[in-house]
Amino acid sequence: MAYRTLEERFKRLSDIGGALAMLEWDHQVMMPRGANETRAEQVATLRQMAHELLTDERTGGWLDEAEAEAAQLDHWQRANLREMRRSHVRAVALDPALVAALARATARAEMAWRDARANADFGALAPALAEVVRLSREEAAAKAKALDLAPYDALLDGYEPGLRMAQIDALLEPLGSVLPDFLEQVLARQKASLPIEGPFDSVLQMGLGRSLMAQMGFDFERGRLDESAHPFCGGVPDDIRLTARYEAADVTSGLMAILHETGHALYSAGLPKAWRHQPVGEARGMAVHESQSLLIEMQVCRSPAFLGYLAPLLAATFGRDDPVLSAENLYRRAIHVARGFIRVDADEVTYPLHVILRYRLEKAMAAGDLEVADLPGAWNEGMRELLGLTPPDDRLGCLQDIHWSVGAIGYFPCYTLGAMMAAQLFEAASAAEPDILPSVGRGDFRPLLGWLRANIHEQGSLLDMPELLTRATGRPLELQPFLDHLRARYLA
Repeated sequence: MAYRTLEERFKRLSDIGGALAMLEWDHQVMMPRGANETRAEQVATLRQMAHELLTDERTGGWLDEAEAEAAQLDHWQRANLREMRRSHVRAVALDPALVAALARATARAEMAWRDARANADFGALAPALAEVVRLSREEAAAKAKALDLAPYDALLDGYEPGLRMAQIDALLEPLGSVLPDFLEQVLARQKASLPIEGPFDSVLQMGLGRSLMAQMGFDFERGRLDESAHPFCGGVPDDIRLTARYEAADVTSGLMAILHETGHALYSAGLPKAWRHQPVGEARGMAVHESQSLLIEMQVCRSPAFLGYLAPLLAATFGRDDPVLSAENLYRRAIHVARGFIRVDADEVTYPLHVILRYRLEKAMAAGDLEVADLPGAWNEGMRELLGLTPPDDRLGCLQDIHWSVGAIGYFPCYTLGAMMAAQLFEAASAAEPDILPSVGRGDFRPLLGWLRANIHEQGSLLDMPELLTRATGRPLELQPFLDHLRARYLA
């Protein structure tokens, strides 16, 4: 049966993808700098191997046969076949040489970004980034032709299947028009908090983070926590790799990053075990993935319930029983709003403005309307327009994010769509399970995790994003729940 043969092939592809995930983790966490060129070649070879397996004429033939026999498949198998076809169509659109060239270019640009960011030297990154953008435009054009989409839509589709600029604009444009006035109201009304002053030992920070991860349901027999320049969650569902970075002056920064990445990790771990190594068993998309991390960090871990639980843990861990680490002060700091340069440090109110800036810029770069050499100026102009700030240097400006250097053009909108989705999902979860927040206040995350497992995690890629959200919440993605959440938290 052709379908069974396809499952075997996609198992091999999954294994290659898993190996690439581990190489990427090692690249950012453990790899010595001198190994960069060798690693770039290793990654390029594996990606080319995967591309060849996916684009093999036999794969296409088996897909045709399996689709002709689809009536014999159950609904999970049919969904798996749909996802196989989607992967095949996107892969066939790309020349294998382009796949390899992109792998090499992004590995080199990622390493150049590290030095450029540290030294606030955009010129050190510009040539490598320009090559990534050039190749990404080729990728976008090839996929656009195959999928009958606009080039940027073709890139978006790779991160959240079915996502289009028109949908993003319909959500981000009204949000962008509301937020500036809302921001002014919040700044005028928010209460001051006591500053958190270190030093906070990084080993103790990691230990507390690990303890909270375990309480939330993370299995350290199937994952680990390390440090990197940019926090991320990678690996595979049975070997999840998280990283964080720690600030000696403020314990909450590194801790919130760990909690955010744990949201990603719990999603990966909860994907349907019966469909490991098959496309239908993968996460639905990156907007859905971001909804899980932001639900944990923003909806739950910045709530009074969680911070009431955290406060005595902080006092015990660092031997500091003072008002700075009280639940009330932690909450005021957790919801403190301020204009700032750095996206990853931004609050819920200003964060979408950072995303809108990047969305505009990457659309222009993908279309060829913005060249890499002009990026710093365009970035600074956009920051002035949206946030009323001008970065003093490119480290605090266009060098702060790793995404474009690693070829992730089309990813940024997923962050704010994920925040909207998180608000809508948490509203539905709390209505269905009223004990979720009271349980969190006792350090018990089981009611929350149980709802997420059943409604999101265990669904894998069985459904498209609108149907997944509609089944979980009763309606497709809307802006209103997010606005309601912001008003309740910041203006009530």
